[in-house]
Amino acid sequence: MRQFQKSPLSASRRPIAAAALVAFTAAVLAGCGSQPSEAPAASGLGGPCGAPPAPVSGGVPDTHGPAGDGVRITAVNAMCAEYEVTNSGGEPADVTVLFSRLSASGAALDSVTGTVAGLAPGATEKKRIDLDGRGPERPGAGPRLKIAQVRSVPSAEAPQPGGPCPTSGLRVYADQGDAAMGLRVVGLILRNCGTSTVTVNGYPQLQLLDLEHRPVDGVRILTGGAEIATGTGADTPPQEIALRPGEGAHATLVWRNTTEAGEPVNAPYVRVRAVPGEDPVMVTPELDLGTTGRLGVGAWVRDDGREPATKPSAG
Repeated sequence: MRQFQKSPLSASRRPIAAAALVAFTAAVLAGCGSQPSEAPAASGLGGPCGAPPAPVSGGVPDTHGPAGDGVRITAVNAMCAEYEVTNSGGEPADVTVLFSRLSASGAALDSVTGTVAGLAPGATEKKRIDLDGRGPERPGAGPRLKIAQVRSVPSAEAPQPGGPCPTSGLRVYADQGDAAMGLRVVGLILRNCGTSTVTVNGYPQLQLLDLEHRPVDGVRILTGGAEIATGTGADTPPQEIALRPGEGAHATLVWRNTTEAGEPVNAPYVRVRAVPGEDPVMVTPELDLGTTGRLGVGAWVRDDGREPATKPSAG
């Protein structure tokens, strides 16, 4: 049995001629169906997803994302979209892209996520997302798909909710979180996927990071969440927990995004060590801390086999 001690806290149709409709349907089926691929075999794609994105006002395609994100939409139709991701960093990365489908007026309708795992430094990989008919609203309307967000973590630190068990035997990842009246609650999930019992006692070690993975300073990390809100599940006292293979625990992050005087602080990434000495995992809880300068962190609490469903209180 491994033993670890308590540690400090370190989101007017227009009528169409029948012939045009038939032609469009045939193009969609040819683009994303089972037809032979015209793309290079190395891309792993089954065929083109229509034409490259059409320009909008000003001649700029309506597919841009954050500056320097290394992601580009290359083609889109009603059934699918193709995009490419380039890793400009110095180590393999797992890149997750959030796409928003827009209405004709530019309003966000829904979203879809695509991920590229283990992208080598300097490499570019082409990927496809399935739109299930949610692409252009009518033939000839042009694509209305936008890159809403890009997040990249080192592959060596990427969360592994499924798949092979990490060498540490501990699986760490974040849940989808919850929000109410400016209060944010996110759970950190810990699973023993190894073959021996692991003992945890205390709080996860955290390092807050900005968009460039640089440390974020000036944030007080509090033990528990009572100073921020009650009823969040972050105030259970620390206790020694022996996790047998297959068992798990969770810890709760709680904060407010209130903005007053000063510069708001955003830390999209958090590097987590479940226990001292273990390899870190980088999660993306999207900490929008406003100007509060505080993050409450709960101690590890044993799970009953289910992921925690934290519901924040407005108090």
